[in-house]
Parts: sequence; C-alpha cells; structure tokens
Amino acid sequence: MENENVEQQPRKNSNKIYFLVAVILALLGTNAYLFFKEKKSNERIVTISDEKSRMQTEIDKIEAELDNSNSANIKLSEEMQKEQDLARAKIAELRAALKKGQLNQGQLAKAQEDIKQLRYFVTKYTADIAELKQQNAALTTERNTLRTTVDSVSTKASDLEKVNEELNTKVKAAAALKVGNVSITPLRVKNSGKETDVSKANAAKKLRVNFSIVNNSIAEKGMHDIYMRIIDPSGNLLISDNGSMFMADDEELQYTYKTAVEFANDSKVYAIDWTNPSEFQKGTYTVILYADGYTMGRGTVNLR
Repeated sequence: MENENVEQQPRKNSNKIYFLVAVILALLGTNAYLFFKEKKSNERIVTISDEKSRMQTEIDKIEAELDNSNSANIKLSEEMQKEQDLARAKIAELRAALKKGQLNQGQLAKAQEDIKQLRYFVTKYTADIAELKQQNAALTTERNTLRTTVDSVSTKASDLEKVNEELNTKVKAAAALKVGNVSITPLRVKNSGKETDVSKANAAKKLRVNFSIVNNSIAEKGMHDIYMRIIDPSGNLLISDNGSMFMADDEELQYTYKTAVEFANDSKVYAIDWTNPSEFQKGTYTVILYADGYTMGRGTVNLR
C-alpha cells in the first residue's frame, strides 16, 4: 500500500507541471499573435498614411498643371470652362477627404481611382489648351499676314488714288480752255449808241476783249463759263456784278465779270464787252480770263 501511494504522488506532480507548461505556451502564443496583429495593423496604418501623403503630392502636381494650363490667357469655350470647374471641384473634394482622419482600404482605393481619372482629365485638358494655343498662334499669324496684306493693298490703293488724282488734275488742266491771243480795245459810246475806238481814259466808257481759243481735242465741246478779272493802274480789282467768287488755280477769287461762250474747237474769235460803272484812270489795265478752273490767258491796255 505504501508503495502505491508513493507512485501516485509523483504522477500528480507531473500532471500539474504539464498543465502549467501548456498554459504558459498558450499565453506566449496569444501574446505573439497579438503582437504580430498589432504590428501588422501599425504597418497598415503607416502604409495608408504614406499613400495619403503620396496622393496629396499628386493632387498638388495636378492642380499646378491645371493652373499652368490657364496661365496663357486663352479664352476657353463654355465646355472647357465647365470641365475645368468640375476638375477643381474634384480636387477640393479629394483634399477634404484626405484631411479626414485615417482612410480605410475602400476609401483609399476610391480616392486612388478618382486621382487616376483626374490625372487623365488634366492631361487631356492640357493637350486641348496646347492645341488651342497653336490655333490661336496660327490665327494671329494669319491675322497679321492679312493686316500686312491689307496695309499693302491700302497703300497701293492710296498710291493709285494719288496717281489717279494727279492724272485727273493733269487731264483736267489739259482739257481746260486756253487763249490763243488777246486784244483789248477801249471804246467810247455815243448817245446814238455808236461805238468808236479811243485811247484816252476820259473818253473811254467800256473795254472790248477779243480773244481766240487754242484748238483742244480733249476739251469738252459746248458752253463754258468765262470769268474776267480787270486790274486798274493802281493794282485794284474792279468789281461789278456783285463781286461774286469763283475757284481757279486752287484759289478762291473775286471776278469783275462773268459770261459764257460756246466752244466747238473751231478757232472762233470771241468778244466780251465790259462797261465801267466809274471813270477810267490813266495808266495800264490788265485783263485776266479764266475757264474750267484755270487761267485762260491775259492781256493789257494803256489809256492816256
């Protein structure tokens, strides 16, 4: 009996030892599991944190590219402006999401996909802006070329207009009537109406201006206005017929007398009579004839 009790005692002690070892091993295993689980969790948090930083950097780059695309002051179409507004709204949304605590894997994956789509849009948008710049540059070049062409054409047109004006002036001058010769006769008018030639100033009452017109094939045939200016010996213009004005040789002048003659390019001799409303003075009188805006010719007569 004593031997059986002695054998049972060591067996009970042995079982307790095994149990304690098992408990210790279980605790060690649990601690190891918890340690590795916590370590893995920390690594995941670190990984997510790093990914957030990377995404924030990527968003900064995308926004910078978007800003750079708009620095050329290109006028955007309504559609492109709308796309840009949507992109900036998405950037703001992503920034707000990344600022919220820790993202789970699902939120992180969605944010990554959004950034990927945003990157694609900005790349396409930048390419569209570059193409728009090229088109604007081409249009600017074309506009400048057209301006140069227009300026050149305008200059040529102006030059041609000037040449035409000069030619017209020359043609007009060439077509103007010119006097072949002029003779001026002082006349006395008797009570009977009979006219006689005189040479003294106190006897003269009127001047008769006889003149011929040089043949001119380009002069207009028909009636032409003739303006006559008479300058007395003192250098004064004798004015009658209300002293009206006319243009000749690019000047506005007063005339002494105005009439009209019919030109037929036939070497005809014409006569214009002018009666002095006052008395004639001794000295030389000058008669100047004008037609078609130019001087026709002149003559003088001396009264004693």
